[in-house]
Amino acid sequence: MSDDIQLKIPALRRGFRFQWEPAQGCHVLLYPEGMIQLNDSAGAILAEIDGVRSVAAIIDDLSVRFPDVPGIDEDILAFLEVAHERFWIELR
Repeated sequence: MSDDIQLKIPALRRGFRFQWEPAQGCHVLLYPEGMIQLNDSAGAILAEIDGVRSVAAIIDDLSVRFPDVPGIDEDILAFLEVAHERFWIELR
C-alpha cells in the first residue's frame, strides 16, 4: 500500500459484520459463507473501523490506548493491508 493509506477511510465490506461472539470467546468477522475468529489485536483494530474515520485517526486512537506497544502504527497498517487483500475491508 502507498503512503497515502493513512488518508483513506476503511469500512467493512458489504455483507461482513464484526461482533463479539460469546460462544467463541473472541471477536469474529461474519460473512455469508462463514466466520473468521479474530485475535485480540485484530479485534481492537476492526472495532475502530466505522466507515467515517481515517486510518491515521484509527492509528492515533490505538496509539493512545496502547502506548507501550512499540511499532503499533506499522502493525495496524500491516493488518489493514491483509484485511484489504482478503476483501474484509474497503479503503475509500
